[in-house]
Amino acid sequence: MAKEKIVLAYSGGLDTSVILKWLKETYDAEIIAFTADIGQKDELDGLEEKALATGASKVYIDDLREEFAADFIYPMFQSGALYEGQYLLGTSIARPLIAKRMVDIARAEGATAIAHGATGKGNDQVRFELAAAALAPDIAVIAPWRIEAFREQFPGRAEMIAYAEKHNIPVQASAAKPYSMDRNLLHISFESGMLEDPWFDASAEENEGMYVLSVSPEKAPDQPEYIELTFEAGNCVAVNGESMNPLAVMEKLNELGGKHGIGRVDMVENRFVGMKSRGVYETPGGTILFTAHRKMESLTMDRDVMHLRDSLISKYSTLVYNGFWFAPERLALQALVEESQKNVTGVVRLKLYKGNVIGAGVKSPVSLYNPDIATMEADPTQAYDQGDATGFIRLNALRLKVSSGVEQSKKQ
Repeated sequence: MAKEKIVLAYSGGLDTSVILKWLKETYDAEIIAFTADIGQKDELDGLEEKALATGASKVYIDDLREEFAADFIYPMFQSGALYEGQYLLGTSIARPLIAKRMVDIARAEGATAIAHGATGKGNDQVRFELAAAALAPDIAVIAPWRIEAFREQFPGRAEMIAYAEKHNIPVQASAAKPYSMDRNLLHISFESGMLEDPWFDASAEENEGMYVLSVSPEKAPDQPEYIELTFEAGNCVAVNGESMNPLAVMEKLNELGGKHGIGRVDMVENRFVGMKSRGVYETPGGTILFTAHRKMESLTMDRDVMHLRDSLISKYSTLVYNGFWFAPERLALQALVEESQKNVTGVVRLKLYKGNVIGAGVKSPVSLYNPDIATMEADPTQAYDQGDATGFIRLNALRLKVSSGVEQSKKQ
């Protein structure tokens, strides 16, 4: 009789390495390890060999970078998504793509379950499982960190390291880097360890070795660099006049942003599961793209369309953060966002300097800015009669006068 198959989201770190072996022993199942290449670079080196040596029957390492950039990062950036005013959702937006591919592999391999190494305290467990529920409700999800027997066996990292040594699982776990990292094409995040103290200064010079994608603003070049981003229907399609696909754009902007110390964020955020957590993020390319996109919109989007879309930013961002990428309400919001972006077309010029992204010009063939109307000099088009503002103000002031009169009468 064929063994049950389980598809495991595998990173090669201590947790998922131990989980791979534990799943195989506990469920007497074939474990298919899956790693999504979404821009981790050299973190992927040797993963296939390691997974097979740890007990995986098969390994998938799929290059999903182009799909990640085109179908996840770009649509999200069109929405102006920014969680709690700071976080560009770099980890959040990657999880639905990983879950989607896990489900595809489970279908192809005839697996009855997928598994992940997310802890019971974090957001990722929710993101993986909500995506799986939306795409494949018939496939079971195994979350070892929520299984009491697993937690009893591994109450801490020391037990996991001992288990790995016993089973000859090569791991790199030490006190040299007492924090966790998660990297992809959009960002890299740092959590836990010394960062759990919100008073700890992650920007201090002695902690500079933690950062991967960017130099500190203090060490960035002393001369600014100008760049131009070309947009079509809300998407960046060229950098400095060179046409690029979304993946190439992200890679180029990461390079430029990292060089100039752009995109570092240190914040305490509200997790979906109810607790606050502290995270440090590097999002160099995303910060440039976010700023450029907003400036392009300022010239080309109708006022009330922009305000309507902006009123939905918090909702959209929360949906992504909480794992509802495949939910019907996010898809409905995306349709509105896409409609709002039809004329977000033109060129934005930016100045990059020591951690700052500074607007240096914007132009568009479909600009809604009319200098003849906006001028403080005589309007040659006579499209705007300043005298019309008198009645406009009087009508808008009417309810304020009535309300004031009521308040005054109450005091008498």
